[in-house]
Amino acid sequence: MSTKEVAQQWAQMCREGKNIECIEALYDENVTSKEMPGFPGEITQGKQNVWNKGKEWLDNVSEFHSGEIGEPVIAGNHFTSKMNFDVTFKDRGRQQIEEVAVFEVKNGKITNEQFFYDME
Repeated sequence: MSTKEVAQQWAQMCREGKNIECIEALYDENVTSKEMPGFPGEITQGKQNVWNKGKEWLDNVSEFHSGEIGEPVIAGNHFTSKMNFDVTFKDRGRQQIEEVAVFEVKNGKITNEQFFYDME
């Protein structure tokens, strides 16, 4: 798959709430995931570990109030998307999250992801 095809499939799966299935289908075995400095899971390596991190995040959600995944923007073998979420977490209550994610694609799989966000 091309970067554009991966980006479009990623966006569609995330919009459908298929975040875990997205990792299974689109991520490279040696993927690296980066959160903002100082946040839990700041650097996570390996598909299974990224899957575990995603599952842990989802399991901590008690209610999704709203969410939006922006159209991916492609640049070479990278794509980015802006996301907005209004979520109530089991351990920290309700938060509005504004986020930008940047992904690198090689050989039709996501090999790197990095998240930048602001939470209220």
